Amino acid sequence: MTHAVRLRDYTVSLGPLAESLPEALRELPYSKLFLLADSHTAALLPPFLDRLADARLVLEPGETHKNLHSCTQVWQAMLAAGLDREALALHLGGGVIGDLGGFCAATFKRGIRFVQVPTTLLAMTDAAIGGKLAVDFSGVKNIVGVFQNPAAVLADPAFLTTLPERELRSGFAEVIKHALIGDPALWATIRKLQTLDSRLDWQALLRASIRVKVRIVEEDPLEKGLRALLNFGHTIGHALEAYYLDSTEPLTHGEAVAIGMLTEYWIACGEDARFGELKEVIARFFPWRDLSSGAAPALWQLMQQDKKNAAGAVRMATPAAGIDTLRLRAIQESDLAHALDFYRALR
Repeated sequence: MTHAVRLRDYTVSLGPLAESLPEALRELPYSKLFLLADSHTAALLPPFLDRLADARLVLEPGETHKNLHSCTQVWQAMLAAGLDREALALHLGGGVIGDLGGFCAATFKRGIRFVQVPTTLLAMTDAAIGGKLAVDFSGVKNIVGVFQNPAAVLADPAFLTTLPERELRSGFAEVIKHALIGDPALWATIRKLQTLDSRLDWQALLRASIRVKVRIVEEDPLEKGLRALLNFGHTIGHALEAYYLDSTEPLTHGEAVAIGMLTEYWIACGEDARFGELKEVIARFFPWRDLSSGAAPALWQLMQQDKKNAAGAVRMATPAAGIDTLRLRAIQESDLAHALDFYRALR
């Protein structure tokens, strides 16, 4: 059964792709259908979707390929396929494919429509929703991009059964974030969970998490205020992810954001009761990582490019009292260094 969450100008459908995709395509007449996937998600391509595509491109997977070189490959494939402005792009994959594909579609011929078909927990709960599209550049995450809503988002929980445990945990960091900033009932549910497996009611967890994201982006579509709250954990988290990206032990997005939530909350609020709850949940689902003791200066340089910064100040967003309440705080390099020392001592 398909559940729909409606935004102002598109719908997030949560249910079997075999039901949601034909209905979406009936409502979105197109001249040609262009399919974008990576080599992992191409293997998951349903036969009926394979038959529908007029042209397709399969990219290498992973954050290291979310760059302008990959964009050039996509734009070249779109040109070769003869796509006009009535064409429709369909992106089957996780956050990298959704971000990169959406950016390419939004800029090709000044914009063609696109449908996001997220296949990871991270993409279903966060990356595919809200119209923020970007690629990495010069070692900085998501620094080149646009705002452009998709024509539809089609999330099928069945794809979650294909994910490795580490990838599932990575996406779960965003569910934790949504619960903590905007849904006390979801937070209470998460605090009771012990494992992430097929026995969970993923439909209900996804529905609750998506509603938090939708509520906030509808209020602040261009990230002028409250939407910054969705970046809780990401100021330090994005820097950590970028810093370790080319190392022998890279962090997943969710692992970096989990550390970011702990350290940012500690900077803002100290060890209050809610920090204790957050620490307990993070420790249950995310293994402790041995962060380099000399990383703070390099991380601080990466944080200089954070999009929440203003007037030269590095700012982080944390929840205040109650749901959907934002606290923006300017921090110093010494705050970062102390927070990383605090995290290292948690082992």
